[in-house]
Amino acid sequence: MMKKLFIILGLLLIFFIIALYISLSGTSKEFSTCEILTGEGIEAINFKEYDSVLVAASTLYEGNALKEIMQGANYRKAWATPVKVPIIFLDTLMGGMKIIDEGGGKQTHSLELEAADGIHYTLRSITKDPEKLVPQFARTLGLQNIVIDGISAQHPYAAVVVAALAEAAGLLHTHPEIVFVPRQEVLGKYNTKYGNRLYLLEYEAENDSNWTTYDNVLKITDTKGLQELKLRYHQGASVDHKALVRARLFDLVIGDWDRHAKQWGWVICKVDQRLIAVPLACDRDNAFFKIEGIVPTLVSNEKIIPGLQSFEKDIDYLPGLVMPFDVYFLKGVPKEVFVNEAKKLQELLTDKVIDNSFKVWPSSISSLDAKDIAAKVKIRRNDLLAYSVGFKDALDEMPELSEPLKGSEDVQLSKGLMACFDCE
Repeated sequence: MMKKLFIILGLLLIFFIIALYISLSGTSKEFSTCEILTGEGIEAINFKEYDSVLVAASTLYEGNALKEIMQGANYRKAWATPVKVPIIFLDTLMGGMKIIDEGGGKQTHSLELEAADGIHYTLRSITKDPEKLVPQFARTLGLQNIVIDGISAQHPYAAVVVAALAEAAGLLHTHPEIVFVPRQEVLGKYNTKYGNRLYLLEYEAENDSNWTTYDNVLKITDTKGLQELKLRYHQGASVDHKALVRARLFDLVIGDWDRHAKQWGWVICKVDQRLIAVPLACDRDNAFFKIEGIVPTLVSNEKIIPGLQSFEKDIDYLPGLVMPFDVYFLKGVPKEVFVNEAKKLQELLTDKVIDNSFKVWPSSISSLDAKDIAAKVKIRRNDLLAYSVGFKDALDEMPELSEPLKGSEDVQLSKGLMACFDCE
């Protein structure tokens, strides 16, 4: 009997491996920019004759039934669906833009820009380049497409809906807009890498110029910059804890599971000789993140990667969503603040507000995903009181930090300031 069982299990394993490799053979490419939907080659188009373009973010993730079973349907249709977006030329945009620097993380290509009024913006690529994320063993085994294809779990246009929801929730955001940037003289040496691509154009999280509605803004900085201010001003610098709690509970509502320290900016306001840091969430690539298929479901198990959670009606494992960032900034905040901010979010994010937020999407995308995602947002909002208590309880169980936050490794922090922002 046991012998037959082992034979059956062996056959199932062989079948699984064969099915996996077949599903991974759907594409030989790792990266593509976007697909212009015209009858002529992209190099033949004079984009200055047009104000908009019909473009699909990427057809790289299109797949057959086997791929969807093994790796999930995810948001493949949204990536491959054409949308009409405005064309921008940097030399005329907002009085003329100049390129300051090239940035970006492991997937996103980005350019920092400065407008004529001195305000800094960022072009963040919608299409992702996962080359840096693929480990060598995956290439050796021919499994790199698991990582590449995993990008289809991200919604290409989540950020603009999240911005609309954040606005209604009274939270700062970077005001992203979907744009197409053709090759142009201003791009110079960046033309090959950055020309003819879809982007999110948004405010840069680090700015010396104030683009927010807040008064008496000293600067807009990143978490590392905030820590450096703390080293200078000590108890004279603090965080708006209520705003940060609301922002993190908002993350639970939209299913944004990856909120490390480098994905936050801070608007530094001077109030009665004190500095108050108001949180500014950036990088919304993982909002509404959808994990489907056999392989991603196995990998996203809470015992393997506890934070990697699919956007569903219910949150599976709250402790997995508590980040070192939360321990650092929120560990000492009373539970009633979490409960009160949850109630405020429930009041602000009405059904009507949620439905209207999805109207920022092109109709072709809205018809695919808006109804399903909006329904999940509403259910998570309804359950937010319980989630706020569970999140705080999980946070209280976490020890103080003994290592710097991501991006702050080279800041000379005291032992107290390394442990938490208010531990000094």
